[in-house]
Amino acid sequence: MASTVSFASRALLLVSASVATIASQAQDLHGAAQPSVARAEADRLAATLVAQMTTEEKLPQLLNVAPAIPRLKIPAYNWWTESLHGALGPIPTTNFPEPIGLAASFDAPLVHQVADAISTEVRALHTQGRQTGKLGRIGTGLDTWSPNINIFRDPRWGRGQETYGEDPYLAARMGVAFVTGMQGPNPDLPRVISTPKHFAAHSGPESTRHAANVYVSPHDLEDTYLPAFRAAIVEGRAGSIMCAYNRIEGQPACASDLLLKDHLRGAWGFTGYVVSDCDAVKDIADNHKYAPDQATAVAAAMKAGVDNECNTQTIGDIGGLPDRFGDALKRNLISQGDIDRTLVRLFSARLRNGDLPGVAGAPAVVPVSAILTPDHIALALDAAEKSLVLLKNDGVLPLRPGARIAVVGPLGDATRVLRGNYSSTQSAPPVSVVEGLRQAAGANAVTLVPFGESITDGDRVPPTALLGPDGKPGLLARYFNPVTPPVLPFKPGTDRAILAALTYQDRPAVTRREVDVAARAFDLPTVNDYHRTEWTGFLVAPETGSYRLGLGGSGLLEIDGHTFLDVGGEHHSPLPTLKTVTLQKGQRYRLRLVSTARGFGNTDLVWKRISAQPEADLAAAAAKADVLVAVVGLTSDMEAEETGTDIPGFKGGDKTSLDLPAEQQALLEHAKATGKPLIVVAMNGSPINLAWAKDNAAAIVEAWYPGQSGGLAVANVLTGKTNPAGRLPLTFYRSVADLPPFDDYAMTGRTYRYFTGTPVYPFGYGLSFTRFAYAPLTVTPAAGGAETGLRVTTEVSNTGQRSGDEVAQLYLNFPDQPGTPRIALRGYQRITLKPGEHRVISFDLSPRDLSAVAVDGTRQVMAGQYRVSVGSGQPDTGVPTSTASFTTSRAVRLPL
Repeated sequence: MASTVSFASRALLLVSASVATIASQAQDLHGAAQPSVARAEADRLAATLVAQMTTEEKLPQLLNVAPAIPRLKIPAYNWWTESLHGALGPIPTTNFPEPIGLAASFDAPLVHQVADAISTEVRALHTQGRQTGKLGRIGTGLDTWSPNINIFRDPRWGRGQETYGEDPYLAARMGVAFVTGMQGPNPDLPRVISTPKHFAAHSGPESTRHAANVYVSPHDLEDTYLPAFRAAIVEGRAGSIMCAYNRIEGQPACASDLLLKDHLRGAWGFTGYVVSDCDAVKDIADNHKYAPDQATAVAAAMKAGVDNECNTQTIGDIGGLPDRFGDALKRNLISQGDIDRTLVRLFSARLRNGDLPGVAGAPAVVPVSAILTPDHIALALDAAEKSLVLLKNDGVLPLRPGARIAVVGPLGDATRVLRGNYSSTQSAPPVSVVEGLRQAAGANAVTLVPFGESITDGDRVPPTALLGPDGKPGLLARYFNPVTPPVLPFKPGTDRAILAALTYQDRPAVTRREVDVAARAFDLPTVNDYHRTEWTGFLVAPETGSYRLGLGGSGLLEIDGHTFLDVGGEHHSPLPTLKTVTLQKGQRYRLRLVSTARGFGNTDLVWKRISAQPEADLAAAAAKADVLVAVVGLTSDMEAEETGTDIPGFKGGDKTSLDLPAEQQALLEHAKATGKPLIVVAMNGSPINLAWAKDNAAAIVEAWYPGQSGGLAVANVLTGKTNPAGRLPLTFYRSVADLPPFDDYAMTGRTYRYFTGTPVYPFGYGLSFTRFAYAPLTVTPAAGGAETGLRVTTEVSNTGQRSGDEVAQLYLNFPDQPGTPRIALRGYQRITLKPGEHRVISFDLSPRDLSAVAVDGTRQVMAGQYRVSVGSGQPDTGVPTSTASFTTSRAVRLPL
């Protein structure tokens, strides 16, 4: 131990001085408030706490897994918590639409409400972690690595579904709504600390993200890549931020002076903590070669402003990871002052969110019962309905009462597709489109037509198809602890080897009935993190026919005493392993499934009912139907984050084509040939080529990955119970051939602001079952002239026969100067109007709203003539719009 009383005293003085410096930076040009009493008290207590730690105790606290310090009564903490569109935990949580769908709602108050609900459930999972003794594991922290506010600049990016779309203004407004909903009304006493990511200029390709050197012009950086982050920090007062994997202009994002010093802590006055993306600090040396070794890499990150390193090795154990910081300290690459300053930020955060006691007014404990409440379930349905975008309707929608509906396509009865990525494997019982239609239109009116084998196959086998050994519902689950649990810490990289070599006790630590196959050991205090789970019982098919049956993740599956599948622990593909079998209705197939895991585990029992003659089945069903509903698209296992997937149209998680899988396109053509009206429901997280559907389908609904209640939301729109009002937060192109190379980060030719071609469907587009009209605009400049702000007012009228929501969108065309976009969204309002109702709405535009970016990266309100349009979408796209002009007499430069 290196600590002495005199050292502690000196450290306390040093850290206190650092705290004073941090506090002095809080007031910036943008009007950020001085630290509150609560913040100042938390910083003081954190400094006192840090001063009592030895160097050996401090260094592990710099990692995402922070071990307990019992002598100081500090429990373990894991900063790795995810809640992109629902809290990720070991028990069922509420699953809301994927963020790209939330963006399609064009409803920031809704996103705020969703984030508020998620925040409650994140705190409840923290409570569960305390109750089960599992604190320090992923998903138990009172912070969250959300939202993802990167710009979805290219439709090939597999993670674009996590974002709020391609427009900086929309992403900023949604990002602020999420941050403030997550953190609560007082960002100095946050319920859950929000961490916008990935800072910055990060949006694929996934295959090169750990080594890519991204070149971004000063114009594109300020115009496209930074506005949402600035808004989240300056307006939303996010308490944290995550730096990205890539380099930008030669410097790794997690060691970037430009990003972390000049913008974040300089121009924006950020006083929170910075966390790295997982392995991004490791990449500084290993992949970017910016630093010669890992000690230099952690020093470069810390000196630039990174406070907390996420390293994927911590999924097993921290091993020797703290030693790198110790080496950097011994080599004078970092100082005790650097470490203490970082730790004060981290412990202040834990004090202010209530993880550690001592700060008055810290958020209260939330009970586990606050998860998946009726209010949250209702909100998930409301959010899903508001996310749906009606792209075409020749009058077939809403479906007439009593219409006979045939549901076709591989996703008609799918449930995994609803969840999207970064979602808990457990949620409320998911509602597929066919089940939703049965609820909305009546079971007798709806027929499901099984599809052939498809890459999208693989949904969790539902509880209704599972019986225990005693014949009662559910499976018998037995959890076995190791004979000799691993001794920690162990050498880096040996977690899988240790897991493979473990032997387990003969008697289970816990035996209980489970409704299905899922990783549930996390809520069992007596079960070791390293454990084996064995599920036994019977599989019972609801209908006779062909099924694809198998495993998501790894494990051993036996059917009737014979090995059916044995998928090893090295299986890393997100796609399930499936075999086709014939199952008889009502017959009991003896089932045994064994999985070894550390922590959550990753085993699912999945299946899919398929047809051996899909074309014949389609023709027979169409003959008896009035309308065909084809549910097609992708899944978030195909478009995803850095996967090993390499199939036609997809590579490494990214797309190589915008086309639907070939078998789905063939299905649509066969459905069209039946002569029955064809309604296409698309489920996807990114733009797909809808040109054929636009020319041939009777109606198109873009459904995204709509969350646990997505199928019911779709059914409510198709049957007219809900009037759709979503708008596209993305441009839907015809082909990747219309776009620049994927790895080119220049914005020329990308997104609606700079794309000069003809899209299949434009950004902001969406239809309704009713009609709206806009009165002429009134433009009222501020007293100091239009360049200092103005108000735009119009009247919106529902001229149709149905109540419905309208999304009024305000776009600007700028003076003709280098750097200005073709057009840009600068305001929107989602409003509800009854038939014949009129409402006056106003948009107040600030100088920043009116500004554009010059080629040199300076932001300014440019002098000259502007055109402002307010309507149902972009002007000149065939939707109702009103337009006016105004002039600014002088240029006004704005700060970064």
